[in-house]
Amino acid sequence: MKNYIRFLFSCGIIMFLSEIWKQYCITFIINECRYNWWYFPFQLCSIPMYLCLLLPFVSEKLREIFLTFLMTFGLMAGFFTFFDTSGLHYPYAPLTVHSYLWHVLLIIIGITVGICQSKNDTAGKFPGSAACYLICCVIATMINVISHPYGNINMFYISPYYAMSQKVFEDIARLTGNIAGIFIYIGTNIAGAYVIYLIWNSSHHQNFNHL
Repeated sequence: MKNYIRFLFSCGIIMFLSEIWKQYCITFIINECRYNWWYFPFQLCSIPMYLCLLLPFVSEKLREIFLTFLMTFGLMAGFFTFFDTSGLHYPYAPLTVHSYLWHVLLIIIGITVGICQSKNDTAGKFPGSAACYLICCVIATMINVISHPYGNINMFYISPYYAMSQKVFEDIARLTGNIAGIFIYIGTNIAGAYVIYLIWNSSHHQNFNHL
């Protein structure tokens, strides 16, 4: 196994353990022993944790798809969160610190994968990572619909029961309707991740031409 795969797996373990701690704090310290479905760990920023944990155990083809996801969708999720940090703040200060560190780690993971993968041919892997994102959107929607009667839940911020709350897209949703706004949001995420993919791919070709 490549050294950076071991590093990513270690990051996955750290994220998983810290997520357990986060869920404990939210349930028993903030929410008086009641589970808050709003913080169920299946947001876009949560997916890298699962992928990092799976990396050593999947096929080479699937591993390349996961790595491309981490260096595009994962990096984008970590980076753009800092344009609106309102969702990172909790009434319990250690959780706020955890949220900031989590998203910084997403950026570190994305950059690490991007640099390592730019030394290899990553062409053709983005469609797989986009499919992975869409599958996650479907799963998130299923969670949103099935769990809605039991509490507030808005995985991937695409629940049909809540108005779009992401900056810029909330304004778009007011003009187009919420469902159309959700699809625009999903399409924009894919487009943004693809731009990041093209930047990494361009870096790969530049490195290759300098050899």
